[in-house]
Amino acid sequence: MLLRALLCTTALSLSLMAAEPVAATAPGAAPVSAWMSWEAGVDLIGFTKPGLTAPNVILHVARMVHTPIGSAPSGVILWQPDPDAPPIAAGFICTDPAIGAYFGPKVFAGTPFEAMPVLPAKITVETSATKATSTIVAAGHTFVVTMTALAPLTAFDRPIGPMPFRQVGVEQIPGSVTVTVDGKAIEVIVPPADPVAGAFATFATTGLYHR
Repeated sequence: MLLRALLCTTALSLSLMAAEPVAATAPGAAPVSAWMSWEAGVDLIGFTKPGLTAPNVILHVARMVHTPIGSAPSGVILWQPDPDAPPIAAGFICTDPAIGAYFGPKVFAGTPFEAMPVLPAKITVETSATKATSTIVAAGHTFVVTMTALAPLTAFDRPIGPMPFRQVGVEQIPGSVTVTVDGKAIEVIVPPADPVAGAFATFATTGLYHR
């Protein structure tokens, strides 16, 4: 029996060595045309008054964002305190203009964000187990978002839908969010989480957008 087993094993090994190589493939794999990943993302989308049909506050930044062309603190900002007037600040923000210019035409192509300008900015993110704070200095203003009472980490995997890219990562939902602009507290209404788009206020520890 032992001899037969050895002979069978030897024959199998020789047949494998003689076989034509087969390329490894992942089922359903598709090429990726654009991507960005991040570390320590403080993300807020909201309204300064009830009844608005579109958010007038977006403060969405990360301590570090990685792209195919490099890495830098980055994000996107919208500050439009008067919904009937042009925004005071609107655009992608980044400490490196070249990296900031990647997001619109690559990751956000085909969305209203595609043509947004790139604004120079200083971005810092401070975190602890239960708190995350982002400070953005851009367009002559300082924006501070503080998220406290962070819930335990949960994973998310959102397919292409409202945005033309897949979103995967881990996040913590805050129990409380405060915002200041130039040191003045701003009341921000955070909508309930959307079953497809997810939470409108979150500390996304890490994640990836790809399309």
